[in-house]
Amino acid sequence: MTSVKPYRDSEVNVMMLMGLVLRDHSMSFAAADPDGMRVSHARVLTCIPEDGISITALAERTGMTKQGCGQFVTKLVDSGHVVIEFAPDDRRVRHVRRTEVGDRFMVSVSDRMAHLEKELAEQVGAERYAVFRAVLEDLAVALR
Repeated sequence: MTSVKPYRDSEVNVMMLMGLVLRDHSMSFAAADPDGMRVSHARVLTCIPEDGISITALAERTGMTKQGCGQFVTKLVDSGHVVIEFAPDDRRVRHVRRTEVGDRFMVSVSDRMAHLEKELAEQVGAERYAVFRAVLEDLAVALR
């Protein structure tokens, strides 16, 4: 295993390590998608329930600002992954819903994630990876 060489020893932190682990995957993810979709777009898409969601609620769910979320939604509309519909009872409220293109993309993302998890488990062993994943799940739940 190659050691991590930061600028200073104190800079080896969990964010740096996670970034290094996921860096190659993120680059290959973007290269594999002809629409220029990134992992961040997939993360936003996974937060859209089947019946749609308002942009405000989507922003809260993703931890983004409404403006930043709106920019992501615009990209996803332009690429055909989502549509925006106005709420019938309040035309100021915009609901975002995945399209068939978006649903197919999410199946592709799911397949890619399964492949990544398999690769990671092969690198460190299935038991160690299972513990790692369980800890990540615990941390994610604790942050909600």
